[in-house]
Amino acid sequence: MTTLSDQLDPRPSEPAAAPPPGRSVPVWLAIVAASVPMFMATLDNLVMTSALPVIRADLDATVGQLQWFMNAYTLAFATLMLSLSTLGDRLGRRRIFLWGIAVFTAASIASALSTTPEMLIASRAIQGIGAAAIMPLSLTLLAGAVPVAKRALAIGVWGGVSGLGVALGPVVGGAVVDGVSWQAVFWLNVPVAALAVPLVLYALRESTGRRQPLDPMGVLFAGGAVFLGVWGIVHGNDDGWTSMSVLGSLVAAAVLLAAFLVRESRAEFPVMPLRLFRSRQFSLANVIALTFTLGMMGAVFLLSQYLQIVSGYSPFAAGLRTLPWTAAPMVVAPIAGLLAPRVGLRALLVSGLVLQGLSLVWMAGLIEPGVQYSSLVPAFVMAGVGMGLTFAPNATAVLADMKEADHATASSINSTLREIGVALGIAILTAVFLGAGGGLTPTGYTDALAPALYVGAGFVAVAVAAAALMPPRRAAQGEPRRAAQGEPQGAGEWGDADQPSVTTVPSASGRVIDHSVID
Repeated sequence: MTTLSDQLDPRPSEPAAAPPPGRSVPVWLAIVAASVPMFMATLDNLVMTSALPVIRADLDATVGQLQWFMNAYTLAFATLMLSLSTLGDRLGRRRIFLWGIAVFTAASIASALSTTPEMLIASRAIQGIGAAAIMPLSLTLLAGAVPVAKRALAIGVWGGVSGLGVALGPVVGGAVVDGVSWQAVFWLNVPVAALAVPLVLYALRESTGRRQPLDPMGVLFAGGAVFLGVWGIVHGNDDGWTSMSVLGSLVAAAVLLAAFLVRESRAEFPVMPLRLFRSRQFSLANVIALTFTLGMMGAVFLLSQYLQIVSGYSPFAAGLRTLPWTAAPMVVAPIAGLLAPRVGLRALLVSGLVLQGLSLVWMAGLIEPGVQYSSLVPAFVMAGVGMGLTFAPNATAVLADMKEADHATASSINSTLREIGVALGIAILTAVFLGAGGGLTPTGYTDALAPALYVGAGFVAVAVAAAALMPPRRAAQGEPRRAAQGEPQGAGEWGDADQPSVTTVPSASGRVIDHSVID
């Protein structure tokens, strides 16, 4: 599996193809070449949220199918990200990156041409496979294309573009649906890809990394467990929670999860090394990533439709009205990264997560027929600020106890669990919504939305508890060990790791970019 030092070191473990002699690629062009495909992939994570009511009417989709329009993409993305990054190390990172763009674009065309919900779900899953190749390798290729002195700046811009894609997803989706059609949301990717491919070929050089065997059985067990678990939750209300299909899928998910854990404990090259979870800080950071994403993203899914179905806004107007929530992390996350060395990770994480939980409780109390959007804005801002205070500290906590060779694996595990949280959040909160008698009508939405938001707040409360158990700013057991090793007191400012502090640039989607090896 690729390590962060492999990703960011311009001298990979196997020789990279040298750039053509006599040609120097401008830094800005390398940034554009790496960021455009990545922006396309992150945009499609939430681009459908504003279009879902229109797609539902056009394709006569059920609530369960609406969930799968989102989850098919997210699950494929989460399941295959680690494996496709490893495949890039073996076969060539630029080659797999271009393959990802091609698959993503073909699936976008198939999505636009879909005439049934089943066709759209299948196309979205294939889109997720392409995104799983694009997202991790875009950073790798960018780091290898720019001089070391300018790498931190380039990666910082990359992170900002990633966050912009997440924030603008509902807005762009709404604007396109209002101005053209929901199919145009997917056709938009075709000219972007046509621009991206020649840019990648010109500005990003080929490279390889460690040639480590893939773990297909581990990927199969993990993907199957998550898929069957989400399938059972999505169909619980319609088929009955005690039906054989639902119970069978949930039991099978539990069996596959157990098989995955056994496999990973014994495999020589596991897709998710369980030894990393021996670190309390790493384990707690991943609990936080899974549970807060589950609560918040499930709420985003329901509230985006609420603004159209109940409040009567157009898709574009609804997308704009989510910006106080989705765009706030872009402003707050960098500030949180600067504050982390001064106030510590635990204080920021607890503060951010408490704000998010309270925002959901506030929204649940406000939701009633005829509520004005202006009444919801403070709660939206609170949620966005809370998310911004969570992303950077949690990303740093993931790496604080890790050896340098494990940084990329640790970050990828965290990103994978966060994407799984998105899928589970949509499934669980929608199941609560439907179980409370909810429906996609103005009269059937309001009363059932509040219970779902309270459940989301409950998951965020679990994240608060995990954050409270984080090691203090200076762990008592860490100081003597550093002193015994002749290291300065307080060298590891955010935990008891033997490693020095890690500097990261977070994106608004929560993905971490480690600078410890490039600054």
